[in-house]
Amino acid sequence: METILGSSVPVFVFLTLLVFGGCGVLTGQTLAEGWKPVSSVLAYSLLLGVGDRFLAWGLFGEELLSLWGFIVHTVVLGLITLTAHRIAIARRMVNQYPWLYERAGPFGWRDRTGMDAGE
Repeated sequence: METILGSSVPVFVFLTLLVFGGCGVLTGQTLAEGWKPVSSVLAYSLLLGVGDRFLAWGLFGEELLSLWGFIVHTVVLGLITLTAHRIAIARRMVNQYPWLYERAGPFGWRDRTGMDAGE
């Protein structure tokens, strides 16, 4: 398991999921508030992955240049950041354009139907 993660499980859970995962949530929400595209989210996820590997090496003595570790940690952080971005975009669309859209689950919106659509 540690070979795949590139670090020990407690370091992965604490540093990647809690610390950098929280940073990923805030990053996704912030990018959504500025209407940034998904490509920006992916670029920032790469930066979070680099920071995660550096702190895992610097604080916990994990291997710095672990390719699998970098890939796994960056993919996890990217998924967290993309999820937060999509939820924030959906919330923003519904709140900013309530006469056009209504909520369709946590990740999406749909056209408002009926009398509220401005017909």
